[in-house]
Amino acid sequence: MLRRAMTASFRTLTALWLVLLAPLSPALAQDPSVPQDTPRALRFDWTRDGVITGAAGVLWISSESVFKSSLAPAQCRWCDRAPDGTDTLNRLDRWGRGLAGNTPESRKRADTWSNVIGFAGLPLGVLGAQYAAGRSSGASREFFAQDATIIVESAVIASVVNQAVKFTVGRERPFVHQLPDDAKGLTAHPTDNNLSFYSGHTNLAFSMVVSAGTVAALRGYKHQGLIWGVGLPLAASVGLLRMGADKHYLSDVLTGAVIGSAFGAAVPLLLHGRTDDDARPNAARTSSLSLSPSVGRQVVGVSGAF
Repeated sequence: MLRRAMTASFRTLTALWLVLLAPLSPALAQDPSVPQDTPRALRFDWTRDGVITGAAGVLWISSESVFKSSLAPAQCRWCDRAPDGTDTLNRLDRWGRGLAGNTPESRKRADTWSNVIGFAGLPLGVLGAQYAAGRSSGASREFFAQDATIIVESAVIASVVNQAVKFTVGRERPFVHQLPDDAKGLTAHPTDNNLSFYSGHTNLAFSMVVSAGTVAALRGYKHQGLIWGVGLPLAASVGLLRMGADKHYLSDVLTGAVIGSAFGAAVPLLLHGRTDDDARPNAARTSSLSLSPSVGRQVVGVSGAF
């Protein structure tokens, strides 16, 4: 039963990802006037992109490690309960909770592996696949350095937005939802109790994978399928493990996959298009992004201009 549920969830994640990225194919099409074996140069500025990546990274990390206690809602705002205490959890998430481990030990293992894969295995695998795809097409080390920066840039921007939504929505985590009211404040990390929507691990994973694949497509790397083949199963496994740890509902994970994928595609396409496309008469205007973080009254503000 558990295996069938995991397979169905994996297929759902994959289907949503394909639907989301289908409209991007024209933007990634190779220009027939350029030799297909030649990696394409992308718009990139070390100062601009360094500032964006650094500012978003500091905001993300500080919101998690320094300001979390003041930003995280002490009480759930999205509690999945009626005023009389009746459980109102929707059918999709109720079904998805079948993936949660049956014992504290199994949930702890799922939590540990989601961190190992999400913060170590997936980044190393995606960057390794990106490097291999680039080198097989004759890309320089400078191209790889730019690629890696764009991937990280996509991930930290997506993560800042994720934090802002989490702090604002305040959805109660699945394992907390099942506890009696007098036990909810006794969890290992009470400030984390109401940050279920949407899954930050899944958002981070899909933003990295889709960013890497989009950059590879823009560059015209020959073996870009390697990136998708390595990255997508790892990203999907992160989401499933978060459900196995009982830290997120299925809707949290699906939303994280969709929004992470959106940022993974949007940042390369809007900020780092091909330089030879800029020379065309109908080339799109150059886009820019600005982040204006503000902390106060449990709000993290992010602004962007494209």
